[in-house]
Amino acid sequence: MPAGQKRVLVTGAGGFIGHHLVKFLKNKGYWVRGADIKEPEYEKTAADEFEKLDLKSIDNCFKVTKGVENVYHLSANMGGIGFITGNKAEITFDNTMMDLGMLEASHKNGIKKILYTSSACIYPMYKQHIADVEPLKEVDAYPADAEDGYGWEKLYAERAFRHYNEDYGLKTYTVRFHNIFGPLGTYDGGREKSPAAICRKIALAKQEDTIEVWGDGLQTRSYCYVDDCVEGLYRLMQSDFHQPINLGQDRMITVNELVDIVAKIAKKKITKKYDLTKPQGVRGRNADITLIRKILNWEPKISLEEGLKKTYYWIYEQLKKEGRIKA
Repeated sequence: MPAGQKRVLVTGAGGFIGHHLVKFLKNKGYWVRGADIKEPEYEKTAADEFEKLDLKSIDNCFKVTKGVENVYHLSANMGGIGFITGNKAEITFDNTMMDLGMLEASHKNGIKKILYTSSACIYPMYKQHIADVEPLKEVDAYPADAEDGYGWEKLYAERAFRHYNEDYGLKTYTVRFHNIFGPLGTYDGGREKSPAAICRKIALAKQEDTIEVWGDGLQTRSYCYVDDCVEGLYRLMQSDFHQPINLGQDRMITVNELVDIVAKIAKKKITKKYDLTKPQGVRGRNADITLIRKILNWEPKISLEEGLKKTYYWIYEQLKKEGRIKA
């Protein structure tokens, strides 16, 4: 390793965002240790060292934080709305153990900086009951009424990171993700997010076809492409800002519009069939990114259409390799 090269740890390096972050940091010249319960599914890791282990064990947290300066803590048991609404106890236990273990190990092992990836699910449900929702500001987190299970665990962990910053001087950073998407992410099996699920359904559809949409399609969200996400994480880690901050786009669209964009990319005529029995999350959610613009003098740049095009064609190629699409 070159003299003076910074050593960093990325937990969750076998997952979607963590895998992209490892590649980004390697391109920046860092020595990177990845840690996760599994290796990346679709591509070999770029990490210098990859520890395949369970971070619910505090001993493993101590092991992976030795000999590094900074930590990007992305490990979490999570998935799309179908997964997080049906696995609350498992999510609460797993994520609490990982988050507190990584905090304590980072503190005891002399880590200089640790970044925590929280979620827009921490925002109050009472602020997200209409589709034409006001963009969520960081201060809106309280009075608290987080998404049950996953959202409450993330909100509690945010407080824990704040306490380690205040009591021990550990430099902590907290980002609240707003619907990150892109290639190399889960697109099937129940943990996929809405952009990947819609890309998969349309890729598998005939030239003129009908796909199932969860809910009535009028629920709203904003989406952020993964390349912008990892750049935002890196830029925040170089700053002196230690309060929670939104990381996402502020362009709000309906799920119906999301389907239409992907259908246009695929050059297919798609009709929507609505399933109102399926979970659809909050009625509306959008990010206010005023704070990240101010703190970092930066904001996500990649358009939804550009990001969806890359994501769609990557998923299309994966389905072809699996034999589910005939060439």
